[in-house]
Amino acid sequence: MQKRKILVTSALPYANGEIHIGHLIEYIQTDIWVRFQKMMGNECYYVCADDAHGTPIMLKAQELGITPEQLIENVSKSHQADFNDFAIDFSKYYSTHSCENKAISYDIYHKLNKAGFIKTKVISQAFDSEKNMFLPDRMIKGECPNCSALDQYGDNCEVCGATYEPTDLKNPRSMISNKTPITKDSEHYFFDLPQFESKIKDWISSGSLQEQINNKLNEWFEQGLKQWDISRDAPYFGFQIPGVKNKYLYVWLDAPIGYIASFKKLCDEKKIDFSEYFDKNSKTELYHFIGKDIIYFHSLFWPAILMGANYRTPTAIFAHGFLTVDGKKMSKSRGTFIKARTYLDNLNPEYLRYYYAYKLSNKIEDINLNLKDFKERINSDLIGKLINIASRSSGFINKRFDKLLATHQKNDLYQSFIQQKQLITKLYENRNYAQAMREIMALADKANQYIDNEKPWELAKENKNLELHKVCSLAINLFRVLITYLAPVLPITANKAKDFLNLNELSLLAIENPLSEHKINKFKPLMTRIQDEQIEKMITNVKNQKQQENKMIDINEFAKVDLRIAKIIDAKEVENSDKLLQLKVDIGEQDPRNIFAGIKANYKPEDLVGRLTVVVANLKPRKMRFGVSEGMVLAACDQESLYILSTDSNAKPGMKIS
Repeated sequence: MQKRKILVTSALPYANGEIHIGHLIEYIQTDIWVRFQKMMGNECYYVCADDAHGTPIMLKAQELGITPEQLIENVSKSHQADFNDFAIDFSKYYSTHSCENKAISYDIYHKLNKAGFIKTKVISQAFDSEKNMFLPDRMIKGECPNCSALDQYGDNCEVCGATYEPTDLKNPRSMISNKTPITKDSEHYFFDLPQFESKIKDWISSGSLQEQINNKLNEWFEQGLKQWDISRDAPYFGFQIPGVKNKYLYVWLDAPIGYIASFKKLCDEKKIDFSEYFDKNSKTELYHFIGKDIIYFHSLFWPAILMGANYRTPTAIFAHGFLTVDGKKMSKSRGTFIKARTYLDNLNPEYLRYYYAYKLSNKIEDINLNLKDFKERINSDLIGKLINIASRSSGFINKRFDKLLATHQKNDLYQSFIQQKQLITKLYENRNYAQAMREIMALADKANQYIDNEKPWELAKENKNLELHKVCSLAINLFRVLITYLAPVLPITANKAKDFLNLNELSLLAIENPLSEHKINKFKPLMTRIQDEQIEKMITNVKNQKQQENKMIDINEFAKVDLRIAKIIDAKEVENSDKLLQLKVDIGEQDPRNIFAGIKANYKPEDLVGRLTVVVANLKPRKMRFGVSEGMVLAACDQESLYILSTDSNAKPGMKIS
């Protein structure tokens, strides 16, 4: 059979947040398929990148007081560490903020523009007058104009799937200032998608999409395709439109081009023929794995852009559903909004890889992670069935037969395991992992039933060594077949099993020949059972993260606090109070402020007069029985001492602290 040449991508994670277990459905699904293709002997590359552009990146960097470049570099390190620990094996993981992506994005833009596919027109946009900026789609929320669902973004509804303009939202609000945006005009650049309607229909009819996607696309075609806005106004973090001031390429234009740019970087590093994969007449295969929420962009805009710029189109696009935990949307308060790192701190990553595989079909269906079922499924399938075969048989081989397997004789049970290879590989190829896992576990049941029937522990007691050797050797061979079938799902465990079996590789071709008179190594536990305490600890950690976040304030909240330099011009004790001193402070206003401060135990009034300190100037006046306090003096304290804040002697009363 001729070796296939395949390029695979997953949707690009956004570079302003952490990876969570909902994201991991896609990367685990893709990684399993790529590993399977490599086991089949195909040349398969898997590329991905951080989606690094857009207003949210710019705003997040401003909030943290760093540059966008610093932000995306830090996030990339975090993302790659999480992916690596979940055994996601990218051929190349890159960033859309790269010289390769800029060059290819500009090349595509120029080709589209030259061919007449770029149009300009003045449009009305949502504008945040408080922040003095146009609002991107994802910075506006309101009610869906189609189904009236609440709290929907400005580009599409996650409830009914409708797409619309941000100005169509009902009761919109800015997510930056929480104010109702105004409408303002601006000239924008549009990709003329309607010109590609017939070509896209031809591409769809070639079988590139799942049936559910086709049905959804037919709805969009009936509504009529619209020109797509590919520009954004400054301020914006991204690639400036060539030759145009204060206009930037919309992130959704350069993000999918990041697939091409990431592969270009890999080609430059590994001396791969780039044109062989992206030439218009390419015979190689290109697959995109995505979530159902971005079908519109990948199945309409993306192939049309590729067609317009004379690049090849995807062979197929595979979409998956969302994740729920215990039947509900992930929630921090319930402890089910689980970050990848929080999971890794508590549980084996391959537990989740297997559970997702057990749930994933080739349909666009949501997956429910039921934590009780998760524990029982892992403990039953992986520990009770799979690992049990090796652990209960290897001890006899080790102790009685110096780790040497018996001479293998033709066996119907072994052949029945090999005969399932065609079905299991077909299920993997078609991404029907759920059925593949069930077929493999049915074989594991057969192997355990064989061991139970032959009772090697009784054979050992009766010193029937010939039969004992044959039974345990066959069990080890059956385990080898099973772990080979599961290697795309459990690569870490498969690697450990390879060492136990004393093999250079686990090969689908090699299992045709059972291990005979082959020396294995001492068995070491490959996995351990999930304990309730591990899951409970993980949930507690998530809830603690939520509580910690609730204590945090963002930069907008902090900006509301008016901190000013104050000069203490008078201080005296407060009669009948053990704690308070009455201060008169100059904060640059016409009249001094009166402030009561609980610092009597630490300061004498005469020592404070003339000192510069810091006060909260916009604190609501508080009426006390001694009088009205018109602010707050800032101080640092521990269990024993208290110290008011001091400033540089050159500071002037009334200066704002920022």
